[in-house]
Amino acid sequence: MATQIQTLLIDDIDGGEAKETVVFAIDGTSYEIDLNDKNARNLREALSPFVSSARKADGGGAARGRKRGGGQRPSRDKSSEIRAWAKAHGLNVSERGRIASHIVAQYEAAQ
Repeated sequence: MATQIQTLLIDDIDGGEAKETVVFAIDGTSYEIDLNDKNARNLREALSPFVSSARKADGGGAARGRKRGGGQRPSRDKSSEIRAWAKAHGLNVSERGRIASHIVAQYEAAQ
């Protein structure tokens, strides 16, 4: 017996089927959103005047051009701070290793 696992992307704007995950960053925070072709085009068109006048940043985040994930890893001191914050807020976080991106995002949003 074979098992097949499929991932279905749902458009975060209209709830229909999405075709891609778009990664972008602003004010030091990276975001990703699942969009269909039309909504992805609309996002890119809306950002186009800003992108064409901007310069590329060094380092990580959306500048790496990865389709999923891609945020910078927090420093060791910052990781300890994020772990303590997560535990204080009842979030399940490991004692070692990578901190889940959604926990880092929640921490950054709370700051």
